[in-house]
Amino acid sequence: MDTTLVILELAGFAALLMWGVHMVQTGVQRTFGPRLRRFLAGALRNRVRAFGAGAAVTVALQSSTATALMLTAFTAGGLVELAPALAVMLGANVGSSLVVQALSFDIAILAPMLVLAGVVLWRRGREAWHDFGRVLIGLGLVLTALHQFLQLLEPLVAQPGAGEMLRMLGQYIPLVVVAAAVLTWAAHSSVVTVLLAMSLASKGVVGVEVGVALVLGANLGSAINPMLEGDVGSNPANRRLPLGNLLNRLAGLALVLGFFAHVAPWVARLGPDPARALANFHTLFNLALALTFLPWLKPYAEMIRRLLPSPAAEAKPGAPIYLDPASRETPQVALALATREGLRMADTIEGMLKGLREALQSDSREPITTTRQLDDVLDGLNSAIKGFVLGLPHERLSPADLERQTEVLTFATNLEHAGDLIANDLLSVARRRQARGVSFSEEGEAELVRLVDRLIGNARLAGSLFLNRDPATARSLVAEKDAFREIETEAVAAHFARLRSGNARTVETSSLHLDALRDLKRINSHLVEASAYPILRTGGELLPSRLRTVK
Repeated sequence: MDTTLVILELAGFAALLMWGVHMVQTGVQRTFGPRLRRFLAGALRNRVRAFGAGAAVTVALQSSTATALMLTAFTAGGLVELAPALAVMLGANVGSSLVVQALSFDIAILAPMLVLAGVVLWRRGREAWHDFGRVLIGLGLVLTALHQFLQLLEPLVAQPGAGEMLRMLGQYIPLVVVAAAVLTWAAHSSVVTVLLAMSLASKGVVGVEVGVALVLGANLGSAINPMLEGDVGSNPANRRLPLGNLLNRLAGLALVLGFFAHVAPWVARLGPDPARALANFHTLFNLALALTFLPWLKPYAEMIRRLLPSPAAEAKPGAPIYLDPASRETPQVALALATREGLRMADTIEGMLKGLREALQSDSREPITTTRQLDDVLDGLNSAIKGFVLGLPHERLSPADLERQTEVLTFATNLEHAGDLIANDLLSVARRRQARGVSFSEEGEAELVRLVDRLIGNARLAGSLFLNRDPATARSLVAEKDAFREIETEAVAAHFARLRSGNARTVETSSLHLDALRDLKRINSHLVEASAYPILRTGGELLPSRLRTVK
């Protein structure tokens, strides 16, 4: 067969292999995404459970690179501490070696059955089965591509001089390691490189020494992908996890290369044939690194933090902290990060309300200026959250993801509207009062302050509800809207009573006072709209007619 045609077919099956791995990853994430995240979160309480979770998730995803990219997004968003995340990655590397162990057996016969079962589920099943069918199709493609890839290598390496050239590589072990690392980075899979090494060794094309070097390069290359492709933004601290994973790979690589003359003969005795020996070495290499680093993860994590310290916080208003573009591959993670930014908006609203309270009581212009600046923070966060959430791939969003996307957008929009009311209307009331040189009556000022304090409590309640999505809390916040309306009505009646009594300060500030009462009620409505109505609407507790009557 023509060598050029063989190379083209190899490239085609390599592409099929990568597509199969991609289908497995996306299928698992769509089917088990929220459960995977909860599984990881529950396992991160101690390093041993985190290690096991990393191995399990990697076996499910068929790729330690996919696990690394997911964990990098978690740590960049502040959802996972560095030490347990490093434990997960040690487990992920062991899980990747277990995938190699499974695929090293002749199970290609299962490929057509997996594809058939996957297509049936994909075409006829409900959404969860539809996504699981994607996993089975991906596994079938992976097995087919691996089988064909390795079969095509035989005529290629049988070419005159090819075997001799490959055997000569044994004299340049560091070069073999680098070449294998580049191949692994390009294929996004250490499994491909290790299986290739096993195939070449089993056919006698390369010796065990070159096979060991290929396995070492595969382990190094799998740690390079998250470093180069994590896309964790400009904050160097977000690269702590991929750097920690890369450094422990490099430490193991340096140790083996330092004693290579003794390691290679020992590896040859690890199995009945060279292929099995290399598979066992791959597993033992990762197990040895895990056992070495697991007891020292806390000081190791501290060392990584010193190498990549967090930069000084920038004073740029509204700059998002948690929105990581890499997390878009996993919508559940992306929406969780958007939720964290939404909570920053809730904190900003609370700060604006506190500034408003001071502006209504004080004759200083400073509270008005500083509070109005916070509106820029709200505007920036609202724009960033909307752009980030609306940029999620629609085909990857489950119905639950679409509901949460709507909740995040509703929350951000309503808080931005509430901030505009504070900055443009209520602070204007405070500014006009100061410009006229008047002050509210003692009773009127106390009413406004009491309402602002109630809004601060409701803003905290809205933020809590946005996070926990508890229907009981939602009903409590909706009830707070009715209570706020009654308090506002009583405050207006009391204001008119003071007008009738001829209170001079009430007369001077009457329009300002009534404007403030109206706008405070509107802010409270936005707080309820932000988080309570979406939860109750999802649960079927609020019908459209009810929404029209309570607004």
